[in-house]
Amino acid sequence: MGVHSRSTWSGWIGFAAIILIITGFFTAIEGIVALFRNQYYILSSSGLLVFDMTTWGWIHLIVGVCAVLAGLSLFTGAAWARVVAVLLVSFNAVSQLAFMAAHPIWTTIVIALDILVIWAVAVHGGVVRDEGTGIIGERN
Repeated sequence: MGVHSRSTWSGWIGFAAIILIITGFFTAIEGIVALFRNQYYILSSSGLLVFDMTTWGWIHLIVGVCAVLAGLSLFTGAAWARVVAVLLVSFNAVSQLAFMAAHPIWTTIVIALDILVIWAVAVHGGVVRDEGTGIIGERN
């Protein structure tokens, strides 16, 4: 338990939080560009999946802002923050996949970062914080 658990928690969950914040900024920027400069994206003849560019812009902007907030909440060590983070990046990865026709390289990078966040949070899902002492350790 002790020092090893504390450094493991701060390493992986901190890594996930930082990557989630970065991914959130990337996604929000993608949404802002889709809203205000939608001619920036060149669509193939098949177009976007399900929605138009404006709708995808709003979806990406909202998900991006939520991802930044979820990343900040991961630093608290709360279990709900880990659940929210995994659900949010899972949704973000699927929405990026649907947006891939507009910007394939960018969306591939964001999907890869989403997968890294899921992995980092899921690997250390058993790490908990004792509310009374603030000590972080492994769940028995």
